[in-house]
Amino acid sequence: MLKPLRKAVMPVAGLGTRFLPATKTVAKEMLPVVDRPLIQYAVDEARAAGIEQFCFVTGRGKTAIVEQFDVAYELERTLEERGKARELAELRAQQLAPGSVITTRQQVPMGLGHAIWCARHFIQDEPFAILLPDDLMMCDVSCTKQLADAYKETGGNVVAIEEVPRERVNRYGVIDIAEDKGRLVSVKGLVEKPPVDQAPSNLTIIGRYVLMPEVIGHLAKMEKGAGGEIQLTDSMAKLIGTQPFHGVRYEGRRFDCGDKAGYLEAQVAFALARPDLAPAMKDILARYS
Repeated sequence: MLKPLRKAVMPVAGLGTRFLPATKTVAKEMLPVVDRPLIQYAVDEARAAGIEQFCFVTGRGKTAIVEQFDVAYELERTLEERGKARELAELRAQQLAPGSVITTRQQVPMGLGHAIWCARHFIQDEPFAILLPDDLMMCDVSCTKQLADAYKETGGNVVAIEEVPRERVNRYGVIDIAEDKGRLVSVKGLVEKPPVDQAPSNLTIIGRYVLMPEVIGHLAKMEKGAGGEIQLTDSMAKLIGTQPFHGVRYEGRRFDCGDKAGYLEAQVAFALARPDLAPAMKDILARYS
């Protein structure tokens, strides 16, 4: 019997150096796309998949991330006094239930795998989702829900995948295909940031995962991989053959908001998707075309 997927880990300890000086005092996960910070989009996506418990793997200067989901009594009182019912409802909708959020600290930047290992006491013996807030998803059905549905169907580990141009595979974890069934791809191997001429495919893993807790045992060995860091991909690869492992061609669009151009594209796309902002955004774009 499959255990329910209730937990999500969000690694948010990065320094955001590509967005300096904006991220000198503001966590990169708090950078807004239109009127919501990146971390809010990730949490809402996870909640749409039935996630109930959240672990933020933080670093120094990241307290605002947790406060984003807390109760702001003074602000709520002010909104109520001013009759701003819509704004008050939006604010309250983003709050997470008491006891549903914990944080753990990644004191040193040793890679994504190390960040997930830092959440080991939160994960315990349950399946868990991982969401990287830098990857902003625009999907009719939450990307994490698409993975959760695949987990119910196949059991075991599930990762979101997409095709990239062959010359860019060295930026990603790449899957070695056992069987391609269209939406679902059975995985027989994983390689982190391979040289272009050695990549087994151009199907790459993006920042959405559903993993079994056994991955923590492999991460605990602290074996360094590409870039001298503890790579999550390396430990996931060791699960293949002992547990089901599938990639899911998700339906939707991904915006790489760890990159300035990707972040700007997300601003445009999400504004155009809003009926209240689309006309103004179209006028702005026309002036610069």
